[in-house]
Amino acid sequence: MENIMDTLRARGFIKQTVYEDELYELLGKESVPFYVGFDPTADSLHVGHFLVLMAMSHMQKAGHRPIVLLGGGTGMVGDPSGRTDMRKMMTPEVIRHNVEMFKKQMSRFFSFEGENAAIMVDNAEWLLGLNYIDFLREVGAHFSVNRMLTAECFKTRMEKGLSFLEFNYMLMQAYDFLVLFRKYGCRLECGGDDQWSNILAGADLIRRKEGEAAFAMTFSLLLTSEGTKMGKTAKGALWLDKDKTPPYEFYQYFRNVADADVENCLKYLTFLPLDEIAALTAEQGAALNAAKERLAYEVTKIVHGEAEADKARSEARAAFGGGGGELPTKQVDASVVKVVDLLVALKLAPSKGEARRLIEGGGIRIDDAKVEDIGAEVTAEQRAAGFVLHKGKKVHVRVVADD
Repeated sequence: MENIMDTLRARGFIKQTVYEDELYELLGKESVPFYVGFDPTADSLHVGHFLVLMAMSHMQKAGHRPIVLLGGGTGMVGDPSGRTDMRKMMTPEVIRHNVEMFKKQMSRFFSFEGENAAIMVDNAEWLLGLNYIDFLREVGAHFSVNRMLTAECFKTRMEKGLSFLEFNYMLMQAYDFLVLFRKYGCRLECGGDDQWSNILAGADLIRRKEGEAAFAMTFSLLLTSEGTKMGKTAKGALWLDKDKTPPYEFYQYFRNVADADVENCLKYLTFLPLDEIAALTAEQGAALNAAKERLAYEVTKIVHGEAEADKARSEARAAFGGGGGELPTKQVDASVVKVVDLLVALKLAPSKGEARRLIEGGGIRIDDAKVEDIGAEVTAEQRAAGFVLHKGKKVHVRVVADD
Protein backbone atom coordinates (compact mmCIF):
# COMPACT_ATOMS: atom_id res chain seq x y z
CA MET A 1 0.00 0.00 0.00
CA GLU A 2 1.25 3.47 -0.87
CA ASN A 3 2.38 5.55 2.10
CA ILE A 4 -0.16 8.33 2.68
CA MET A 5 2.65 10.91 2.76
CA ASP A 6 3.44 9.99 -0.85
CA THR A 7 -0.21 10.51 -1.78
CA LEU A 8 -0.45 13.85 0.01
CA ARG A 9 2.81 15.09 -1.49
CA ALA A 10 1.79 14.07 -5.01
CA ARG A 11 -1.43 16.05 -4.64
CA GLY A 12 0.42 19.07 -3.20
CA PHE A 13 -1.04 19.01 0.33
CA ILE A 14 2.05 18.86 2.54
CA LYS A 15 3.75 22.13 3.42
CA GLN A 16 5.83 21.40 6.56
CA THR A 17 6.63 18.42 8.77
CA VAL A 18 8.84 17.69 11.75
CA TYR A 19 10.89 14.47 12.21
CA GLU A 20 9.85 13.67 8.65
CA ASP A 21 11.69 10.37 8.17
CA GLU A 22 10.41 9.02 11.47
CA LEU A 23 6.86 10.11 10.63
CA TYR A 24 7.05 8.55 7.16
CA GLU A 25 8.11 5.24 8.66
CA LEU A 26 5.32 5.35 11.27
CA LEU A 27 2.60 6.14 8.72
CA GLY A 28 3.82 3.31 6.53
CA LYS A 29 3.61 0.54 9.10
CA GLU A 30 0.57 1.18 11.32
CA SER A 31 -2.71 3.03 11.71
CA VAL A 32 -1.92 6.39 13.29
CA PRO A 33 -4.50 8.46 15.21
CA PHE A 34 -4.16 12.10 14.07
CA TYR A 35 -6.11 15.25 14.79
CA VAL A 36 -7.05 18.61 13.36
CA GLY A 37 -8.67 21.37 15.39
CA PHE A 38 -11.49 23.63 14.18
CA ASP A 39 -12.43 26.68 16.23
CA PRO A 40 -16.14 27.53 15.81
CA THR A 41 -15.63 31.18 14.81
CA ALA A 42 -18.70 31.11 12.51
CA ASP A 43 -21.84 29.02 12.09
CA SER A 44 -20.44 27.31 8.99
CA LEU A 45 -17.19 25.91 7.67
CA HIS A 46 -15.81 27.67 4.59
CA VAL A 47 -13.83 26.60 1.55
CA GLY A 48 -10.51 27.13 3.38
CA HIS A 49 -11.52 24.30 5.75
CA PHE A 50 -12.48 22.19 2.73
CA LEU A 51 -8.85 21.56 1.77
CA VAL A 52 -7.95 20.36 5.28
CA LEU A 53 -11.04 18.13 5.43
CA MET A 54 -10.06 16.54 2.11
CA ALA A 55 -6.53 15.83 3.37
CA MET A 56 -8.01 14.21 6.48
CA SER A 57 -10.35 12.13 4.31
CA HIS A 58 -7.42 10.88 2.22
CA MET A 59 -5.65 9.88 5.43
CA GLN A 60 -8.65 7.96 6.75
CA LYS A 61 -9.03 6.15 3.42
CA ALA A 62 -5.37 5.09 3.83
CA GLY A 63 -6.16 3.51 7.22
CA HIS A 64 -5.37 6.28 9.69
CA ARG A 65 -7.81 7.45 12.35
CA PRO A 66 -9.02 11.07 12.24
CA ILE A 67 -9.85 12.93 15.42
CA VAL A 68 -11.92 16.04 14.73
CA LEU A 69 -11.36 18.47 17.58
CA LEU A 70 -14.00 21.18 17.89
CA GLY A 71 -12.78 24.22 19.78
CA GLY A 72 -15.58 24.86 22.22
CA GLY A 73 -12.86 25.81 24.72
CA THR A 74 -10.22 27.50 22.56
CA GLY A 75 -13.03 29.39 20.83
CA MET A 76 -13.51 31.25 24.13
CA VAL A 77 -10.03 32.76 23.66
CA GLY A 78 -9.55 33.14 19.90
CA ASP A 79 -6.56 32.22 17.77
CA PRO A 80 -4.27 35.21 17.05
CA SER A 81 -2.66 33.47 14.03
CA GLY A 82 -2.70 35.68 10.95
CA ARG A 83 -4.64 38.42 12.73
CA THR A 84 -3.84 42.12 12.96
CA ASP A 85 -6.54 42.65 15.58
CA MET A 86 -8.13 40.69 18.41
CA ARG A 87 -11.02 38.42 17.49
CA LYS A 88 -14.45 39.39 18.73
CA MET A 89 -15.26 37.41 21.86
CA MET A 90 -18.23 35.09 21.38
CA THR A 91 -20.79 34.08 23.98
CA PRO A 92 -20.87 30.43 25.16
CA GLU A 93 -24.30 30.07 23.50
CA VAL A 94 -22.97 31.18 20.09
CA ILE A 95 -19.98 28.86 20.40
CA ARG A 96 -22.19 25.86 21.24
CA HIS A 97 -24.45 26.64 18.26
CA ASN A 98 -21.48 26.90 15.89
CA VAL A 99 -20.04 23.60 17.17
CA GLU A 100 -23.33 21.84 16.36
CA MET A 101 -23.34 23.31 12.84
CA PHE A 102 -19.77 22.10 12.26
CA LYS A 103 -20.69 18.58 13.35
CA LYS A 104 -23.43 18.34 10.73
CA GLN A 105 -21.20 19.54 7.88
CA MET A 106 -18.26 17.30 8.74
CA SER A 107 -20.33 14.14 8.56
CA ARG A 108 -19.93 14.23 4.75
CA PHE A 109 -16.15 13.89 4.93
CA PHE A 110 -15.50 11.08 7.40
CA SER A 111 -16.74 7.64 8.30
CA PHE A 112 -17.63 7.25 11.96
CA GLU A 113 -17.80 3.45 11.69
CA GLY A 114 -15.22 0.70 11.22
CA GLU A 115 -11.73 0.00 12.55
CA ASN A 116 -10.41 3.51 12.00
CA ALA A 117 -13.70 5.29 12.69
CA ALA A 118 -13.39 9.03 13.07
CA ILE A 119 -13.78 10.53 16.53
CA MET A 120 -15.32 13.94 17.17
CA VAL A 121 -14.50 15.66 20.46
CA ASP A 122 -14.87 19.13 21.93
CA ASN A 123 -11.98 20.65 23.92
CA ALA A 124 -14.50 22.45 26.13
CA GLU A 125 -14.64 19.08 27.89
CA TRP A 126 -11.19 19.54 29.44
CA LEU A 127 -10.37 23.23 29.00
CA LEU A 128 -13.34 24.91 30.65
CA GLY A 129 -12.84 23.14 33.97
CA LEU A 130 -9.08 23.64 34.20
CA ASN A 131 -7.50 24.84 37.42
CA TYR A 132 -5.29 27.69 36.22
CA ILE A 133 -2.48 27.11 38.73
CA ASP A 134 -2.34 23.40 37.91
CA PHE A 135 -2.33 24.24 34.19
CA LEU A 136 0.57 26.69 34.58
CA ARG A 137 2.58 24.15 36.54
CA GLU A 138 1.93 21.26 34.14
CA VAL A 139 2.08 23.09 30.82
CA GLY A 140 3.34 26.67 31.28
CA ALA A 141 6.62 25.54 32.82
CA HIS A 142 7.62 23.98 29.49
CA PHE A 143 7.21 27.15 27.40
CA SER A 144 9.81 29.85 26.87
CA VAL A 145 8.25 33.31 26.54
CA ASN A 146 11.21 34.49 24.46
CA ARG A 147 10.71 31.63 22.01
CA MET A 148 6.94 32.13 21.87
CA LEU A 149 7.37 35.78 20.90
CA THR A 150 9.33 34.76 17.81
CA ALA A 151 6.48 32.51 16.60
CA GLU A 152 4.88 33.51 13.31
CA CYS A 153 1.38 33.29 14.78
CA PHE A 154 2.14 36.21 17.13
CA LYS A 155 4.15 38.47 14.83
CA THR A 156 1.24 40.23 13.11
CA ARG A 157 -0.38 40.89 16.48
CA MET A 158 2.68 42.43 18.11
CA GLU A 159 2.37 45.73 16.25
CA LYS A 160 -1.07 46.55 17.66
CA GLY A 161 -0.56 44.76 20.94
CA LEU A 162 -0.95 41.09 21.79
CA SER A 163 -3.43 40.57 24.64
CA PHE A 164 -2.57 38.18 27.45
CA LEU A 165 -5.79 36.34 26.61
CA GLU A 166 -4.47 35.51 23.13
CA PHE A 167 -1.00 34.75 24.46
CA ASN A 168 -2.48 31.72 26.23
CA TYR A 169 -3.80 30.24 22.98
CA MET A 170 -0.61 28.40 22.04
CA LEU A 171 -0.47 26.72 25.46
CA MET A 172 -4.11 25.66 25.20
CA GLN A 173 -3.64 24.16 21.73
CA ALA A 174 -0.52 22.33 22.86
CA TYR A 175 -2.44 20.98 25.85
CA ASP A 176 -5.15 19.69 23.49
CA PHE A 177 -2.53 17.55 21.73
CA LEU A 178 -1.30 16.23 25.09
CA VAL A 179 -4.83 15.30 26.18
CA LEU A 180 -5.57 13.54 22.88
CA PHE A 181 -2.27 11.67 23.13
CA ARG A 182 -3.21 10.43 26.59
CA LYS A 183 -6.83 9.57 25.73
CA TYR A 184 -6.54 8.19 22.19
CA GLY A 185 -2.84 7.62 21.51
CA CYS A 186 -2.85 10.55 19.06
CA ARG A 187 0.64 10.95 17.58
CA LEU A 188 0.15 13.53 14.86
CA GLU A 189 -1.43 16.97 14.67
CA CYS A 190 -2.27 18.43 11.26
CA GLY A 191 -3.67 21.76 10.11
CA GLY A 192 -3.27 24.72 7.81
CA ASP A 193 0.23 26.10 7.42
CA ASP A 194 -0.70 29.22 9.39
CA GLN A 195 -0.93 26.90 12.43
CA TRP A 196 2.68 25.68 12.24
CA SER A 197 3.91 27.33 15.46
CA ASN A 198 0.94 26.11 17.49
CA ILE A 199 1.13 22.57 16.14
CA LEU A 200 4.88 22.36 16.71
CA ALA A 201 4.38 23.48 20.32
CA GLY A 202 2.04 20.55 20.98
CA ALA A 203 4.40 17.95 19.53
CA ASP A 204 7.25 19.42 21.58
CA LEU A 205 5.14 19.35 24.78
CA ILE A 206 4.40 15.62 24.38
CA ARG A 207 8.06 14.81 23.80
CA ARG A 208 9.04 16.81 26.89
CA LYS A 209 6.36 15.53 29.27
CA GLU A 210 5.77 11.98 28.05
CA GLY A 211 9.13 11.17 26.49
CA GLU A 212 7.23 9.84 23.45
CA ALA A 213 7.39 10.61 19.73
CA ALA A 214 4.83 13.12 18.46
CA PHE A 215 4.65 14.81 15.09
CA ALA A 216 3.45 17.93 13.29
CA MET A 217 2.33 18.27 9.68
CA THR A 218 0.78 21.27 7.97
CA PHE A 219 -1.11 21.51 4.71
CA SER A 220 -0.86 24.16 2.02
CA LEU A 221 -3.38 26.97 2.23
CA LEU A 222 -5.92 27.18 -0.57
CA LEU A 223 -4.42 30.01 -2.62
CA THR A 224 -4.93 31.27 -6.15
CA SER A 225 -2.04 31.25 -8.62
CA GLU A 226 -1.55 34.92 -7.68
CA GLY A 227 -0.98 34.03 -4.02
CA THR A 228 -4.27 35.28 -2.57
CA LYS A 229 -6.64 33.17 -0.48
CA MET A 230 -9.20 31.38 -2.60
CA GLY A 231 -12.86 31.50 -1.68
CA LYS A 232 -13.49 35.22 -1.47
CA THR A 233 -16.60 36.31 -3.36
CA ALA A 234 -18.46 39.59 -3.78
CA LYS A 235 -20.76 38.41 -0.98
CA GLY A 236 -17.91 37.38 1.31
CA ALA A 237 -16.59 33.90 2.11
CA LEU A 238 -17.51 30.78 0.13
CA TRP A 239 -19.38 28.78 2.78
CA LEU A 240 -20.10 25.04 2.93
CA ASP A 241 -23.57 25.75 4.35
CA LYS A 242 -26.05 25.83 1.45
CA ASP A 243 -28.15 28.48 3.20
CA LYS A 244 -25.15 30.84 3.23
CA THR A 245 -23.76 29.92 -0.20
CA PRO A 246 -26.37 28.14 -2.37
CA PRO A 247 -25.11 25.04 -4.24
CA TYR A 248 -25.53 26.79 -7.60
CA GLU A 249 -23.31 29.70 -6.51
CA PHE A 250 -20.84 27.22 -5.02
CA TYR A 251 -20.76 25.32 -8.33
CA GLN A 252 -20.37 28.50 -10.36
CA TYR A 253 -17.45 29.68 -8.25
CA PHE A 254 -15.39 26.63 -9.22
CA ARG A 255 -16.74 26.58 -12.78
CA ASN A 256 -15.19 30.03 -13.20
CA VAL A 257 -11.81 29.63 -11.46
CA ALA A 258 -8.78 30.92 -13.33
CA ASP A 259 -7.19 28.51 -15.81
CA ALA A 260 -3.98 28.47 -13.77
CA ASP A 261 -5.88 27.22 -10.67
CA VAL A 262 -7.80 24.31 -12.18
CA GLU A 263 -5.16 21.61 -11.75
CA ASN A 264 -4.42 22.42 -8.11
CA CYS A 265 -8.12 22.59 -7.26
CA LEU A 266 -8.68 19.17 -8.83
CA LYS A 267 -5.78 17.74 -6.82
CA TYR A 268 -6.82 19.35 -3.53
CA LEU A 269 -10.60 19.27 -3.65
CA THR A 270 -11.56 16.08 -5.51
CA PHE A 271 -10.75 12.39 -5.25
CA LEU A 272 -10.07 12.06 -8.99
CA PRO A 273 -6.91 10.01 -9.75
CA LEU A 274 -3.86 12.05 -10.70
CA ASP A 275 -3.62 10.54 -14.18
CA GLU A 276 -7.22 11.57 -14.88
CA ILE A 277 -6.49 15.09 -13.62
CA ALA A 278 -3.44 15.26 -15.90
CA ALA A 279 -5.57 14.27 -18.88
CA LEU A 280 -8.29 16.79 -18.02
CA THR A 281 -5.81 19.66 -17.69
CA ALA A 282 -3.59 18.79 -20.66
CA GLU A 283 -5.41 21.25 -22.89
CA GLN A 284 -5.52 25.00 -22.45
CA GLY A 285 -7.88 27.81 -23.39
CA ALA A 286 -11.48 26.91 -24.25
CA ALA A 287 -10.67 23.19 -24.07
CA LEU A 288 -10.07 23.59 -20.34
CA ASN A 289 -13.77 24.29 -19.80
CA ALA A 290 -14.50 20.56 -19.56
CA ALA A 291 -12.02 20.32 -16.68
CA LYS A 292 -13.64 23.32 -14.95
CA GLU A 293 -17.08 21.78 -15.26
CA ARG A 294 -15.79 18.49 -13.85
CA LEU A 295 -14.12 20.35 -10.97
CA ALA A 296 -17.30 22.28 -10.16
CA TYR A 297 -19.39 19.11 -10.27
CA GLU A 298 -17.05 17.03 -8.11
CA VAL A 299 -16.60 19.62 -5.35
CA THR A 300 -20.34 20.37 -5.23
CA LYS A 301 -21.10 16.64 -5.00
CA ILE A 302 -18.69 16.21 -2.06
CA VAL A 303 -20.04 19.20 -0.14
CA HIS A 304 -23.75 19.14 -1.03
CA GLY A 305 -24.46 15.67 -2.39
CA GLU A 306 -25.02 14.23 -5.86
CA ALA A 307 -28.58 15.55 -6.29
CA GLU A 308 -27.53 19.16 -5.65
CA ALA A 309 -24.49 18.77 -7.92
CA ASP A 310 -26.69 17.41 -10.74
CA LYS A 311 -29.12 20.30 -10.29
CA ALA A 312 -26.37 22.95 -10.24
CA ARG A 313 -24.75 21.53 -13.37
CA SER A 314 -28.09 21.43 -15.16
CA GLU A 315 -28.85 25.05 -14.23
CA ALA A 316 -25.41 26.18 -15.36
CA ARG A 317 -25.71 24.41 -18.71
CA ALA A 318 -29.10 25.98 -19.26
CA ALA A 319 -27.72 29.43 -18.51
CA PHE A 320 -24.82 29.05 -20.92
CA GLY A 321 -26.64 27.18 -23.66
CA GLY A 322 -25.04 23.87 -22.81
CA GLY A 323 -28.26 21.91 -23.18
CA GLY A 324 -31.23 21.25 -20.93
CA GLY A 325 -31.68 22.07 -17.30
CA GLU A 326 -33.44 24.68 -15.23
CA LEU A 327 -32.26 28.13 -14.27
CA PRO A 328 -32.51 29.24 -10.65
CA THR A 329 -35.88 30.97 -10.23
CA LYS A 330 -36.62 33.93 -7.99
CA GLN A 331 -39.90 35.67 -7.29
CA VAL A 332 -40.39 39.42 -7.01
CA ASP A 333 -43.43 41.50 -6.24
CA ALA A 334 -45.37 42.40 -9.40
CA SER A 335 -45.15 46.06 -8.45
CA VAL A 336 -41.37 46.04 -9.04
CA VAL A 337 -41.07 47.00 -12.70
CA LYS A 338 -37.93 49.14 -13.03
CA VAL A 339 -34.81 47.12 -13.84
CA VAL A 340 -32.84 49.16 -11.29
CA ASP A 341 -35.30 48.15 -8.57
CA LEU A 342 -35.30 44.53 -9.76
CA LEU A 343 -31.53 44.27 -9.39
CA VAL A 344 -31.75 45.49 -5.80
CA ALA A 345 -34.77 43.31 -4.95
CA LEU A 346 -33.01 40.22 -6.32
CA LYS A 347 -29.85 41.15 -4.40
CA LEU A 348 -27.87 41.32 -7.62
CA ALA A 349 -26.82 44.87 -6.71
CA PRO A 350 -26.36 46.24 -3.18
CA SER A 351 -27.87 49.64 -4.06
CA LYS A 352 -29.67 51.53 -6.80
CA GLY A 353 -26.48 53.44 -7.53
CA GLU A 354 -24.60 50.21 -8.18
CA ALA A 355 -27.54 48.93 -10.27
CA ARG A 356 -27.34 52.03 -12.46
CA ARG A 357 -23.59 51.55 -12.90
CA LEU A 358 -24.15 47.94 -13.99
CA ILE A 359 -26.67 49.07 -16.62
CA GLU A 360 -24.45 51.91 -17.85
CA GLY A 361 -21.58 49.47 -18.17
CA GLY A 362 -23.63 47.18 -20.41
CA GLY A 363 -23.67 44.34 -17.93
CA ILE A 364 -27.42 43.71 -17.72
CA ARG A 365 -29.67 41.88 -20.20
CA ILE A 366 -33.36 40.95 -20.08
CA ASP A 367 -33.76 37.74 -22.07
CA ASP A 368 -31.60 38.50 -25.14
CA ALA A 369 -31.82 42.29 -25.06
CA LYS A 370 -29.21 44.49 -23.42
CA VAL A 371 -30.65 47.03 -21.00
CA GLU A 372 -29.25 50.40 -22.06
CA ASP A 373 -31.55 52.87 -20.27
CA ILE A 374 -31.20 53.24 -16.48
CA GLY A 375 -34.95 54.01 -16.38
CA ALA A 376 -35.90 50.83 -18.29
CA GLU A 377 -38.86 48.76 -17.13
CA VAL A 378 -39.94 45.19 -17.78
CA THR A 379 -43.12 44.91 -19.85
CA ALA A 380 -46.45 43.53 -18.70
CA GLU A 381 -45.94 40.58 -21.05
CA GLN A 382 -42.54 39.81 -19.52
CA ARG A 383 -43.99 39.99 -16.01
CA ALA A 384 -46.83 37.67 -16.98
CA ALA A 385 -44.66 35.05 -18.70
CA GLY A 386 -41.49 35.39 -16.64
CA PHE A 387 -38.13 36.37 -18.03
CA VAL A 388 -34.40 35.70 -17.63
CA LEU A 389 -32.25 38.44 -16.15
CA HIS A 390 -28.55 38.22 -16.97
CA LYS A 391 -25.88 40.01 -14.91
CA GLY A 392 -22.60 39.83 -16.75
CA LYS A 393 -21.47 36.42 -17.99
CA LYS A 394 -21.86 34.49 -14.76
CA VAL A 395 -25.21 35.29 -13.15
CA HIS A 396 -28.46 34.20 -14.84
CA VAL A 397 -31.81 34.15 -13.01
CA ARG A 398 -35.35 33.35 -14.15
CA VAL A 399 -37.63 35.99 -12.65
CA VAL A 400 -41.29 35.37 -11.91
CA ALA A 401 -43.68 38.11 -10.79
CA ASP A 402 -45.46 37.29 -7.54
CA ASP A 403 -49.04 38.54 -7.62
